[in-house]
Amino acid sequence: MSTLTLHLAKHLRDVHFGGNWTVSNVKDTLEGVTWQQAVTKVPDLNTIAALTYHINYFVRAALDVLHGRPLLSKDMYSFDHPPVQSEEGWKRMVEQVLADALEFASLVEQLPEEQLWEAFVDSKYGNYYRNIQGIIEHTHYHLGQIALVKKMIMQNANTVESKKI
Repeated sequence: MSTLTLHLAKHLRDVHFGGNWTVSNVKDTLEGVTWQQAVTKVPDLNTIAALTYHINYFVRAALDVLHGRPLLSKDMYSFDHPPVQSEEGWKRMVEQVLADALEFASLVEQLPEEQLWEAFVDSKYGNYYRNIQGIIEHTHYHLGQIALVKKMIMQNANTVESKKI
């Protein structure tokens, strides 16, 4: 364990569970989102479910590597989530995302600092540090999209509701 790996693990936890500088996190942002909202298509944007899956796709890929398994993920499949057809299915997806984040942060915390500078599977992917930091940045980026899509869906629901009155 090194100071740098501890900081990276903290940033991973913070973007998923809170306490970061942006005051935005996956858990709180997905709180209260129903499965119907998660699969609602806003024109020209990804659904909340697709973005949530996409964020975790890369976490799971990195988890495989940290567990000594091969890197089998392909960017082209990173939005290909299984259908969300019920509240239970949506809750399972969110729970898996949060559980994977905790496991990933825990494994990052245990890395020796020198491993951060080693090639991540292959030198074409950069080093471990680049990939871990990239996942943190990637999560923040798509978290912002989720927040905007959620806001658009809520505004649309409020507009529809006010027209009924």
